[in-house]
Amino acid sequence: MTRLTKTLLLLLTLAAATAGAETAQEARVKKLIEPRMGVGIKVDAVSKTPYAGLYEVRTNGDIFYTDENADYIVVGKVIDTHTYKDLTKERVDQLAVINFADLPLDAAVKTVKGNGKRVLAIFEDPNCPYCKNLHKTLQEIDNVTVYTFLLNILSDDSVVKSRDIWCAADRSKAWSDWMTNGKPAAAAAPTCPTPNDKVLALGRKLRIVGTPTVYFVDGSRTGSALDAKALEQKLASLK
Repeated sequence: MTRLTKTLLLLLTLAAATAGAETAQEARVKKLIEPRMGVGIKVDAVSKTPYAGLYEVRTNGDIFYTDENADYIVVGKVIDTHTYKDLTKERVDQLAVINFADLPLDAAVKTVKGNGKRVLAIFEDPNCPYCKNLHKTLQEIDNVTVYTFLLNILSDDSVVKSRDIWCAADRSKAWSDWMTNGKPAAAAAPTCPTPNDKVLALGRKLRIVGTPTVYFVDGSRTGSALDAKALEQKLASLK
């Protein structure tokens, strides 16, 4: 059995454990750890992991780890030293799966390339350099529809730029001009209505803390940088 296969089996085991009923030991760890986490912190769930005897502690979208007696709290990432996979990140992404159909796509800038059959939703800030890198990658992808949610979390200037783009006659072109060439959209009236507050609330609900964050139609998400090859492979794997 390869290390990659073992890693996948570990994640599947943890997913299955989470989907099932809480065991007596998990309930015991939860009872012990919650008062030790700090005042006002509620533990959402505790699951035994298949590695190092650790228990996963989930609270407000964050993941911590503890031992069977809740004597210690481990903060940070669990990395597989053989594959260098970030198991904590994979777990966070697994827990972040959504129903794609629930996204309010009317609050996003819609861009269609080719036949547009493949669909993505991306949360981006106009001042995010990583978002601009992703935009360049998307130039290499065809037959895709991209819904861009303008999540203004970096600066007040982000709000202004997003308003100008949203209020442009051609939002998709205005967005592309800015992200690709640094050409700002024409200034919009301050009273032009935008979905800024709606998108910020959605970002908080989905616990998005950085941009870009990409959602696929299967509900999975990634905040990692994807090159064109990796993105094509992901899209090809989806029905």
